[in-house]
Order: sequence, then structure tokens, then C-alpha cells
Amino acid sequence: MFVHAAAHAAPAASNVASTASVSYRTAQVDGVKIFYREAGPKNAPTLLLLHGFPTSSQMFRNLIPLLADRYHVIAPDYPGYGQSDMPPMDKFTYSFDNLAKVIDKFTQTVGLSRYALYVQDYGAPIGYRLAAAHPERVTAIVVQNGNAYNEGLDNEFWAPVKTYWADKTAANADKLRPLLEIGGTKWQYTEGVRDVTRISPDAYTVDQAYLDRPGNKDIQIEMFYSYGTNPGHYPEWQAYFRKHQPPMLIAWGKNDKIFPAAGAHPYLRDLPKAELHLLDTGHFALEEDSAAIGALMRNFLGRTLKP
Repeated sequence: MFVHAAAHAAPAASNVASTASVSYRTAQVDGVKIFYREAGPKNAPTLLLLHGFPTSSQMFRNLIPLLADRYHVIAPDYPGYGQSDMPPMDKFTYSFDNLAKVIDKFTQTVGLSRYALYVQDYGAPIGYRLAAAHPERVTAIVVQNGNAYNEGLDNEFWAPVKTYWADKTAANADKLRPLLEIGGTKWQYTEGVRDVTRISPDAYTVDQAYLDRPGNKDIQIEMFYSYGTNPGHYPEWQAYFRKHQPPMLIAWGKNDKIFPAAGAHPYLRDLPKAELHLLDTGHFALEEDSAAIGALMRNFLGRTLKP
């Protein structure tokens, strides 16, 4: 176990690829168009970056160039998010089980047989479903503010969400809808950061534009409800950690009010060799600390993954 309170080192400039090196592609999975960002040499170790709510692969726009000289990086948008298709709710099941199935098929469609995972927020329950189902495919895991333990889900943010899990009514859904407006979206980006002037307004403005598409907020409410299925999988994921001991780097924004640092420490119970770094930032740690996280990842993956 290695625990570090903060990290703000920047990778050497010579390691940084141009954003022009990123390609923007689509793949078809069961008739649904999946948009993804891809960069780096295809014969290098693959990193699969799985985004959180309410964003898309755009959350990795600053990180990808920091890794693409050395790794093959792929970051998809889930159905209903970003540039991927948003099939209507009567034609597509918006659940964590189903999104995980889509991303599993996506990895096969684009030819990924082995990959390291980066998971954040919604990316954690999606990525851990993949890892538990296909442990032989996962070479390492980087987790940033994403839970696999009950600790950290007992805070004020989750109270109305848990009420909705217990009683799926329109009235309880309405209590969650402010999270889907610009105030809630901006709050996710700015709460707990060191310097709000370093947070690009483009990020939450773009996320909000996707949320404001007709029908998308109902999709997000359904995903809030589906999140209630995730804690039931925690014992399975923890058993996967204990049995397979995947190399893990935990880089966590410690000021997050949704997934606070209380959710980071329990990983060390099952993965005593995991590295834990608590960063002095919030939920979307890459907005303020992409350079630090990129440096941590280069160090960790350089020691962990075979070329």
C-alpha cells in the first residue's frame, strides 16, 4: 500500500502528444452508434477510459494527449451520452447492466482483447462489470472517484437518490431533477476545487447541452434509479479484487461531495498493494489535475504494463 496526500507534478513536456493526434470515430453495436476517441499506437498497451455522469469522453480531452505517446487510448461515449446515439427509452434499456453489455460488445467490435481500465463515477460500475466477467482481459485499473464499497455512499448527496431507489415515484424523481440543470452540473465541476478559475466553463456547458436534448433528462433519471443495482454487486467486485489482485492506482479528488475519500480507502482492504493518492480537488479531478494524474498513470503503468 502506498498513500500520498497530494500530487501536482506535471509530466515532461516531451511526453505530451498534440491533441491533433486524437481521432474521433464511431462503431456500431447492435444498431447503436458508439462514438469514441482514439489515440496512440495500436500495438501499444491499451487503456480503456470510462467516463462518469453527466459527461462523456470529453472528460478525458486533457488526459489523452498525456498518455498517447506510450499507450493506445480509447474512450467511448455510452448510449445516451456525448456523441453516441440516444435511442428512445421504449427501444433501449438504460441500466448499468445494459450499458456494460454495450461497452463489452464495443471492446470486441474495435478489437480490444486486453486493456487497462480508467473508471470514474458511472465508469466504475460499468468497468467493474467488465472486469468481473472477463478478469483475463484487465491488465490494471485506475480508479478516480468511483465506488465499489458502501463507504462513501452515506452522505447528503445520496439521500434523495436512495429515497428514489426505495420508492420510484414521479414525486421522488422530481426531487432529483435539479441535478440535471445547469446549476447542478456546474456544481459537480466546481465544488471542492482549489481554484475555480482553472475550471473551463466549456466542460459543464457542453455536458448541459447534451442533458438538455429532448428526452435525455428522463434517461438520466432512469440511470439514477439503476444506480441502486450497483451496491448489490459490490461483494462480487470485491471478491474479484481479492482473487485476481489487479494492479490498481487510486487517484481521488478528496473534496468530492458525491464520492468522498471515504470511498477510496476501502479498496486497500482487498488490494493491499494498491496505490492511493488523495488529490486536493473535487469530483472531476481531471479538470484541475490532469497533469498530476497523467504523471501518476505514466509512473504506475510504466511499472505495471509490459510493452
